[in-house]
Amino acid sequence: MSDIHLNKQKPNLSSWQIWNMTFGFLGIQFGWGLQMGNMSAIYEFLGAEPDQIPFLWLAAPMTGLIVQPIIGYMSDRTWHPYFGRRRPYFLIGAILASVALVVMPYSSTIWMAAGMLWVLDASINISMEPTRAFVADILPEEQLPKGYTMQSFFIGFGAVLAALMPWFLLNIIGMDKTSVDGSIPGYVKISFLVGGIAFLGAMLYTVFTTKEYPPEFYESDENEESIGYVQGLKIAFKNMPKSFVKLAPVQFFTWLGLFLMWFYLTVTICEHVFGASDPNSPLYADGLAWANICFGYYSVITFLFALIMPSIAQKIGNVKLHFCCLIAGGLGLLSINFVHDPYLLLLPMTGVGIAWASIVSIPYVLIAKDIPPKQMGIFMGLFNMFIVLPEIIAALGFGWVMSQLLGNNRLYGVMLGGLLLIIAAFLTFRVKED
Repeated sequence: MSDIHLNKQKPNLSSWQIWNMTFGFLGIQFGWGLQMGNMSAIYEFLGAEPDQIPFLWLAAPMTGLIVQPIIGYMSDRTWHPYFGRRRPYFLIGAILASVALVVMPYSSTIWMAAGMLWVLDASINISMEPTRAFVADILPEEQLPKGYTMQSFFIGFGAVLAALMPWFLLNIIGMDKTSVDGSIPGYVKISFLVGGIAFLGAMLYTVFTTKEYPPEFYESDENEESIGYVQGLKIAFKNMPKSFVKLAPVQFFTWLGLFLMWFYLTVTICEHVFGASDPNSPLYADGLAWANICFGYYSVITFLFALIMPSIAQKIGNVKLHFCCLIAGGLGLLSINFVHDPYLLLLPMTGVGIAWASIVSIPYVLIAKDIPPKQMGIFMGLFNMFIVLPEIIAALGFGWVMSQLLGNNRLYGVMLGGLLLIIAAFLTFRVKED
């Protein structure tokens, strides 16, 4: 790649090269999937009450709010003679995240687990933020869809592997479903150990099989004086597009509902479907394993539905499509109240998977036309605030709602999440599409 900066033409890469550069996302999603599917259960193993769970999850939105824009800003201005521009962050984040994954299930107290979650989330974000820019850095414009599709494949594949790990260890390997000393069970510890190895291995593969363009490739693109992230964010706030303003309430209720699902879905399945209230019981272990299966299943649905979304959007428009998908997700979460057979849970999870496919794509389609190309990064950071702020509000305030209004009933928390998705669906009609 050393001579390419002379004419600024990015060559087309082979499918194998695109595979190499996106393979790291398998590890990222493996670690992320283990976290999303098991953290609430880990807190309950250590004695947390339902109204404490939201606050204990505060690490996720806070690290996203703080770490992602900082790492994105830093990686734009980094160059290492061997590791390049983005790959130093891949490597550092992978090492830290892998250590955090291995240590997490050995937490002896609730607050130790909460502290490890902060470390884990920050480490995942160090790796994840530069990987999103990595594809755009390397691939020519005509190959970007292929690159992001391959990335989505590894996201889905990593989520499925993470979801299958507890079930595989319990049902195929035959590990003990309970813990003799009352600590976090062995099958959870082994799942996180495998996740740590997978995270580091996948990221190392991408680091050592890909190269980046040298700084000279980008130098003449800097036609304006460089400004810092904080100053750029202030300018972006003053020039916020109307589409951002209209999508803000949609994003608020959407992510508030999603966060409630992540808080309580795992433990709701254990208690409501499997009838297990004791975290140390064999039934609870079965419920936790099946909850992970549900997370993996809706990831598969997301990937499959994403393949047909463009054709549907072409016929009915992005706004109507987003409305329908959010309705599917909301009804899916509400319907869990009527499900007592584990296999029937796959029907609600189908709706959640359809909603998730739209949530991670359609809002960005709706705002893309309003974002100046040279300010794409700073405006994406601003739009990200519409995601993390409702998550922070949920983490700080929903404990009171849970204890005072919902009687610490985890199922009610999940159903409220479904209701919030439906509210978000109707708010989408405030957004006008050309």
